[in-house]
Amino acid sequence: MSPRVRLTLMVAGTLALAAIAAVLAFAVGDRAVGGTAFQGAVRPPDIPPAEFGLRDQDGKPVRLDELRGRPVVVTFLYTTCEDTCPLTTAQIRGALDDLGHDVPVVAVSVDPPRDTPDRARSFLLKHKMTGRMRFLLGERAELARLWKAYGVQPQGEGFEHSASTVLLDARGRQRVGFFSDVLTPEALAADIRRLEAEGPGA
Repeated sequence: MSPRVRLTLMVAGTLALAAIAAVLAFAVGDRAVGGTAFQGAVRPPDIPPAEFGLRDQDGKPVRLDELRGRPVVVTFLYTTCEDTCPLTTAQIRGALDDLGHDVPVVAVSVDPPRDTPDRARSFLLKHKMTGRMRFLLGERAELARLWKAYGVQPQGEGFEHSASTVLLDARGRQRVGFFSDVLTPEALAADIRRLEAEGPGA
């Protein structure tokens, strides 16, 4: 084999090894980024905590500042819903089961005239979320401020409410959002775990 051919083969081999190394590095880096990225849609970082003080299905007060220190799941439902709301509730229940422990979950009414305490309790019982989810009720004026803070359209005649679920971090900030068509137990559980890993002071 001539020196020229030998040199050509050596250069080609070196380039091939470099290309393989680059592909492997990219693949590992891509997995690392994917492993730490949120599954849901990341919310803008400058949204302040939307403080609230409402009552749940049992008439007990619920305040956001009392839930600080761990992630909180906030979703928007109505008790007479027969499709999206039961599905959303099932996905959240699945996420809690996947986690192996519960985190605070609050469902905010989007149909205050029809969402009564009795209906809210029945909804939670039917969907196996009694003791795992609190259904926040109130007058339209009380709830409207919360709908606005989360960009939610309430239920109305001839149109459906915004079916969204939002994850708050330990400081009460909106961090990740899911629309109902992309919400899965696995994705929600993964994002809760990431927020838990940040710790209470993140």
